[in-house]
Amino acid sequence: MKNMKLSALNLVPIREGQTDRDAINDMVSLGQHLESLNYERYWIAEHHNAPNLVSSATALLIQHILEHTSSMRVGSGGIMLPNHAPLIVAEQFGTMETMFPDRVDLGLGRAPGTDMMTASALRRDQHNGVYEFPEEVEQLETYFGPANQQAYVRAYPAVGKNVPLYILGSSTDSAHLAARKGLPYVFAGHFAPQQMKEAIEIYKELFEPSEHLSEPYVIVCLNAIVAETDEQAEYLATTQAQTMISIVRGRMQPVQPPTDDLQGLLTPREYEMAKQRLEQSLIGSEETVKQKFEAFEDTYGEVDELMAVSYIYDQEAQHESYEHLMNIFNSKHEA
Repeated sequence: MKNMKLSALNLVPIREGQTDRDAINDMVSLGQHLESLNYERYWIAEHHNAPNLVSSATALLIQHILEHTSSMRVGSGGIMLPNHAPLIVAEQFGTMETMFPDRVDLGLGRAPGTDMMTASALRRDQHNGVYEFPEEVEQLETYFGPANQQAYVRAYPAVGKNVPLYILGSSTDSAHLAARKGLPYVFAGHFAPQQMKEAIEIYKELFEPSEHLSEPYVIVCLNAIVAETDEQAEYLATTQAQTMISIVRGRMQPVQPPTDDLQGLLTPREYEMAKQRLEQSLIGSEETVKQKFEAFEDTYGEVDELMAVSYIYDQEAQHESYEHLMNIFNSKHEA
């Protein structure tokens, strides 16, 4: 963990009893808190047709956070490129980079971030954008590059802005692309840990140095809930379990308060699924989470950055969780 960076991802969920505006206000408040704790970056996801999330217009939310913070990097986790013309993405992020220099990140995903019917409605044409992902990443590199390397169509004001690109992945496919292009790789371990070990190994083994990076750079995204005691953290984590099961059920309900009777709310099969996901998360006191992350690196190898996701109903407890997580990292850096 020494010298590793710490960052956060937000899907901008609506808590039970909240409005869309409340969720956006909470997003900003969390960003300001993370900045005060010296988190490296704060990313916003892209999801569509999800009534419990307010992260459909990702670029607008990123700009909103940039306007309400002053130093922390802010970006996309990610922009789902099959939904967007690369030219428009470059224009949007080039504009934000112009307004907020050296603070904008562009994380890129190859999935639509929604169901297939909604994906069809989002498509800018009828081709399968997933298969054109490598070419479209290349287009973005060109749009952000120097003018003398571009064709007639240019993404002003993105020209020469060199907004850093990150390749997102939840399987091994994107690991090959990130390695081949010499770009940073971000693995979605918070919802798809099954191929994480193999994907990270592929990326590190096949990495080709580029103008962007001289050596591999790995970010892992994990669920993290840290509290004063293991018992408190496990109680708070019942919210995460309910959120995960609501997705499995196709209900997409708002973030629920924690419960003392998780087993009573779920079927036996759902309860086992929830238990497994919680076991794969960083949940506990500072000491417990430190040990869990060290065990994670023993299994998956060292990573350069942890990007934490926390589904916690009480906003104050969520802020405290991110504070506890930073305490762990600060103590490791001082060791």
